[in-house]
Amino acid sequence: MNGTIFAMTGVWMYIWLVVGFVLLIKGADLFVEGSSSVAKIFKVPTVIIGLTIVAMGTSAPETSVSISAALQGANEIAVSNVVGSNFFNLLVVVGICALLQPINITKSLIKRDYPYSIFATVLILAFLVIGLFVSGQPQLTRIDGIILLVAFVFYLVILIRFTLISIATGHKVDVEEVKTRSLPVSIIFIVIGLAGVIYGGDFVVNSATAIATTFGMSNTLIGLTIVAIGTSLPELVTSIVAAKKGEADLALGNVIGSNIFNILLVLGISSTVHSIKVEFDSIIDTSLLLIVNVVVLAIVLKKKSSIGKGVGVFMILMYVVYTGYIIGRNYGVF
Repeated sequence: MNGTIFAMTGVWMYIWLVVGFVLLIKGADLFVEGSSSVAKIFKVPTVIIGLTIVAMGTSAPETSVSISAALQGANEIAVSNVVGSNFFNLLVVVGICALLQPINITKSLIKRDYPYSIFATVLILAFLVIGLFVSGQPQLTRIDGIILLVAFVFYLVILIRFTLISIATGHKVDVEEVKTRSLPVSIIFIVIGLAGVIYGGDFVVNSATAIATTFGMSNTLIGLTIVAIGTSLPELVTSIVAAKKGEADLALGNVIGSNIFNILLVLGISSTVHSIKVEFDSIIDTSLLLIVNVVVLAIVLKKKSSIGKGVGVFMILMYVVYTGYIIGRNYGVF
């Protein structure tokens, strides 16, 4: 799928970008609904469906874009999409939710999820640095991808085991309700959803590359900003809705979980399918993501009980500063 079939010039590149995001988001919704329904038909426990199919579905847009970018040689978009999404999730999504409602901090977040999120970021940074020293260019190899997927499975096993123990000991666990449809309808949802995610990913990568070329933007910049924000819209909407319902504490947990999935699952699959070579800027951006993760963790540990409006404003300001930096870097200011 390229510009010879679909015009990626003028106003069309913006239209196809929007169409791509719509296909990605709605396709992911349909795929998750269809897959969850099939799992329910075959008596898979609802909690397992929520922790696997539903959770992975939120990372489907990032997965599709990164795989499509890697296969098309737009490697910077493949990595920067994930790094940019994690920046946006952690600073903007959590920041906005903190402005709407104080976010309560849970022990499981501090002891299990957040440390694993930092570990995942360190892991991806280590692979990029190793690639730089071994081959002279930062890269994620197929072996790196397999290691990331193994780390993802390990995290998923821990998550499922922890949840099942919580249920067995009488603790309340938030489980998303799964709609059960007929098997034929569920399969149709899966097929249409997959088609939407695949074609949407292609549209986004092609149009984003065209926009970057038109305005003298690097693929790294467009991946960190427009593409990353677009693929993170589901997390933003879900978290804002939760905050308005007085469930803002779910937002931080959802964001950290999504960030872990983005690095281990999305980049794991992408680099296993096709090795990804990137520029040195990716090492800088991943290093900054690690620093931001540590800063936010320090804030969380200091606050102990909840994150309020002051911290929310600080998080959003950090994102604004970072965005200003990468734009300036692109145009030679830094």
